[in-house]
Amino acid sequence: MTDAEVAVEPLEPLPEDWDTGLVLVPHPDDIEYGGAAAIARWTGQGKKISYVLVTSGEAGIDGMPPEEAGPLREREQRESARIVGVDDVEFLGYPDGVIEYGLPLRRDISRVIRRYRPEIVITGNFRETYGGVFLNQADHIAVGRAVLDGVRDAGNRWVFRELLDEGLEPWNGVRAVWAGASPDGRHGVDTTDTFDLGVESLRAHAAYLEGLGEDMPDPAEFLEGFARQAGTRMGCRFAAGFEVFQLKFD
Repeated sequence: MTDAEVAVEPLEPLPEDWDTGLVLVPHPDDIEYGGAAAIARWTGQGKKISYVLVTSGEAGIDGMPPEEAGPLREREQRESARIVGVDDVEFLGYPDGVIEYGLPLRRDISRVIRRYRPEIVITGNFRETYGGVFLNQADHIAVGRAVLDGVRDAGNRWVFRELLDEGLEPWNGVRAVWAGASPDGRHGVDTTDTFDLGVESLRAHAAYLEGLGEDMPDPAEFLEGFARQAGTRMGCRFAAGFEVFQLKFD
């Protein structure tokens, strides 16, 4: 299949017959780059969605020391989540920028999955690039890989047995992991009605966006470009694309 054929391939609609979801990403603002509009759609349907951030994004503002940036970015993330209907926001406290894939991260993700017991887990793109043009960031790659493994670990009582001592029984209820903004995404969701909420959610990261400098485009313009591309593939105005990793087959 050529690149041109991939670009125009229609996106298959994501299923929406689920009630509980968990967003697991490395940094504050990760889900806001396109995914927050989808979250707003789903919370508007009455779905319960929670956020777990592996770091506090403390290394993300060049002109601000991490000890100041971390608490600020946590506050911005909580407000950003509130805008799209998410009340539960948790930070795991891993160091921003130097996350390593490995057993500690898998265990902590497994612990989170067992506590929240979601049907759908949402993470970000963890492929090497964004469509072969822009290199992905190391934290995104490490966390995405660990999410896939941690979800499966959560269902096996003999992996990370110490979680049983914490009273956390295995959870095999995750139906799928959805990775947003993946260049291999073949599924999507119509975000036309909630696009503006997604923009507002990104704008809530005001200090972070200011720290990116004047070259950073306006959030509405930036998000609209990607949302229109996905929308064209879904036959609607705006959409968000996802790569689906199916864990259960009905």
